[in-house]
Amino acid sequence: MNTKQLHLMQLHDSAFPIGSYTHSFGMETYIQEDKIVDQQSLTEHCLSYLQQNLVYGDGIVVKEIMQLEREKNWNNLQYIASLCHASKLAKEARNGSIQMGSQFLKTIQMLEIDGPGERISSLLKQENIQFHYPIIYGLYSLFKEFNLLESLTAFLYSCTTGMVHNAVRAVPLGQTTGVKTIYELLPYFEQAAQKVLELDINDIGNSAAGLELASMRHEYLRVRLFIS
Repeated sequence: MNTKQLHLMQLHDSAFPIGSYTHSFGMETYIQEDKIVDQQSLTEHCLSYLQQNLVYGDGIVVKEIMQLEREKNWNNLQYIASLCHASKLAKEARNGSIQMGSQFLKTIQMLEIDGPGERISSLLKQENIQFHYPIIYGLYSLFKEFNLLESLTAFLYSCTTGMVHNAVRAVPLGQTTGVKTIYELLPYFEQAAQKVLELDINDIGNSAAGLELASMRHEYLRVRLFIS
């Protein structure tokens, strides 16, 4: 394992500050409605989030952006970004993605003065593009020359397991349940990444209607642990 792979691991460490622990992207609604109560229901939720939401949404965004420079076609960046923004139907989900992206950008700018973070910030401001997390992650992975499949798999893993960590606190569930849930999910991450590689920008869509509705209802919950 080389330094580049270790840095990719660092980006997805729970101590890397992007604010994912403050967002449930609608999962908290399901928890309060007693639809997520144990390991089985949590696993089912995470699989739905991974296979129906991430694969056909943020996963494609990351992949398409990481291939932009290889195709020498930066003109598509704004188009990809507009689809990324439009595919997030719930206001809290859109804002959550932008908040995480902004925090991710601040952190990578802190790591390297005059590094890829500055280039990304200038590019997005110049093109008037929102700082969505998958956009900034994709650009950073491109500029750091991470392996496409490894970077994409790690992204899908991190986004999904973040749900598990938050559910452990919110349901609440024991740490053992969280570890077991992640272990059962492991085979699905590479499968999901391989599926994303088969798709293109025309496949971006939002078929996870239940998750979007739960995100829309979330802002009206009386008591909330999470921002989204």
